[in-house]
Amino acid sequence: MTVRTPRIEDHPDLAELRLRYEEAAETPTAQVAEGLTFLSGLYLAISPWVVGFTGNSNLTASNIICGVALAVLALCFATMYGHSHRIAWVAPIISAWVIVSPWLVSGPTPSTRAIVSNVIVGLVGLVCTIAMMSLGRRRVADTAGLRASAQSYREVPRP
Repeated sequence: MTVRTPRIEDHPDLAELRLRYEEAAETPTAQVAEGLTFLSGLYLAISPWVVGFTGNSNLTASNIICGVALAVLALCFATMYGHSHRIAWVAPIISAWVIVSPWLVSGPTPSTRAIVSNVIVGLVGLVCTIAMMSLGRRRVADTAGLRASAQSYREVPRP
């Protein structure tokens, strides 16, 4: 007789956790945060041409790479948050890098417009990505708290 070990993907708790994350991602607040993150990623990728600092090739490359990465992460969060919530911590780090990159990337000193553009886009991205992370965690924590209170309520003996 062979005993088949079930796969972890088939575990009911994992499926329930993914469902909770999907429910959190379907709230209007989460959708606004995901949309703004996607738009800030797209703007960041094209900002060297919009603002006019293509002469600084290192900052241009940094903005293109970070903008595309932020936009792709926002698309992942919008379409399959239950599967991509484990990498949600990457998006705030990218946004923080965007804020400080004008001073840390080598090359000619960027213009004031480039610095202001990066700081504003980085702050918008940082606020939105932290909001997305907290929405998923808050929803899971609220549901777990309700379950714990319901279990403790059931365990109280009746007189």
